[in-house]
Amino acid sequence: MDIKPTLPIPVTPKTPSGAAGGGVVVPKGATPEISGRLKGVVIVKPIIYGNVAWYLGGKRDEDGHTHQWNVYLKAYDNEDMSVYIKRVHFKLHESYADPNRVCHSPPYQVTETGWGEFEIVIKIFFQDSNERPVTIYHFLKLFDREKDGNVKTVSAPVNSESYDELVFMDPTAKMYRLLTHPKNTSLINHKTNYEDKKLRDLQKILNAKKKVKAEIADLKARLASAKENILKLKNQVSS
Repeated sequence: MDIKPTLPIPVTPKTPSGAAGGGVVVPKGATPEISGRLKGVVIVKPIIYGNVAWYLGGKRDEDGHTHQWNVYLKAYDNEDMSVYIKRVHFKLHESYADPNRVCHSPPYQVTETGWGEFEIVIKIFFQDSNERPVTIYHFLKLFDREKDGNVKTVSAPVNSESYDELVFMDPTAKMYRLLTHPKNTSLINHKTNYEDKKLRDLQKILNAKKKVKAEIADLKARLASAKENILKLKNQVSS
C-alpha cells in the first residue's frame, strides 16, 4: 500500500460501475497468496486534506495567538472512511502542550489557535494492522500573501486544501472487504471545486504543450538555417 505524491489535478480512476472518485482493479482469477494478500489487486481511495484559518482580529493578550484554524482529512466523495481507517494522528508543533492529537472516528480534524505557520504530520492507521500506516505532510496556512511575500490584510477565511489518493496494492483479504464495502455519509463540500480545477489545469497543460511544440519547431528551423550557413561557409573556404 502506498500513497501517490500530491497531484496538481484529481485523476478520476475507472471503476467497474463507471463511478468517479475511486477505483478497483481486480485481475481475472485473482486469488489470495499464502501471505493472505490479493495479488494484482489495486484499490484507489481519493482523499482531501488541508486546513482553514480565521483571523481573530488581533493578538490575544493571554498567548499572542492571532488565528483559529482547523486541519482535516476527509474522503473526496461521501464515503465513511472509518470502515477502513482505524485512527488518524495529527502531529502539531512542539510548542503546543499536547502536540499529538488522535481521532478514532470521523470527523478527522483538529481545531486550535496559534500565531505561526508550520508543518503538520498526518498519519493514517488502518483497520487491518497488516497494512502499513500512511504519512502525509501538510503545511498549515494562516495567511494569504502577495506575490512579493507580504501578508494580505483580509478578513475572509484562508483555505489550503489538497487532493491525493491512497493506493492499496495487493491488499489483504480483510482490507479488500473493508475497502469495497464503504458506508455513505452526508454529501461532502470541498473548499476547492476539483472538477473545475481539473478542467482548468488540463487546459493549462494543453496550452503548455502547444507552446513547447511551437518552440521546438522554431528551434528546429533555426538549427536547419545554422547548418545551411555552416555548409555555405565551408564551400566558400574550400573554393
